[in-house]
Amino acid sequence: MASNSIFETVLSCHSALRKDPAPGRRYTPPSTTLGSGGKMAEALPLGAQEAGGGGALMGKLRMADRSMMEVISDHPGELVKTDSPNFLCSVLPTHWRCNKTLPIAFKVVALGDIPDGTLVTVMAGNDENYSAELRNATAAIKNQVARFNDLRFVGRSGRGKSFTLTITVFTSPPQVATYQRAIKITVDGPREPRRHRQKMDEVKPGALAFSERLSELEHLRRSSMRVTPPHHHHHHH
Repeated sequence: MASNSIFETVLSCHSALRKDPAPGRRYTPPSTTLGSGGKMAEALPLGAQEAGGGGALMGKLRMADRSMMEVISDHPGELVKTDSPNFLCSVLPTHWRCNKTLPIAFKVVALGDIPDGTLVTVMAGNDENYSAELRNATAAIKNQVARFNDLRFVGRSGRGKSFTLTITVFTSPPQVATYQRAIKITVDGPREPRRHRQKMDEVKPGALAFSERLSELEHLRRSSMRVTPPHHHHHHH
């Protein structure tokens, strides 16, 4: 990867960007106005946009080297607009488990011309966790795309909250793009709430607890070499 000196430059740029806000201040990512509407409103349609809004959008982007539509068709269903007209990024799952590999590699796609080797970093935060711990949050631009190798969200976003992503592209001067309400990170990740699972166990008194089911499955797997099925595997009604 890059030599240490480049990395130190990035880190010093970072600390300059990250003046800790006064305690209690609401989290506002740099140069951002909160978009209205939920995440889906920001996601782009899979096909080319319908006439209407599409024309105006294309007009705005005519200066960019590649049109947004071209780029999106290269990455069907994967990219979302940031608050910057120059950058798109991968759609993230709405809810994911902390420190777990994402279902697809996270990418930042530049619509303007960014030299190969330009570093891109990702930060995540909200008003509860100003700068959440991430892993593998730096990537280099190659052919206008920064592909993050196993970006992971380690810090949690808090109950019922999502992180906003701040993407910094270290051109000179650096450019910042934000992705609002990008991802909720919890210890368990998406799953049925605990209360619901317990109720289901209470409804069927014969149902085994989850851990017992697991050990039973393990037992079945081990004994599947035997011809006779194990006797304890009868259903209580």
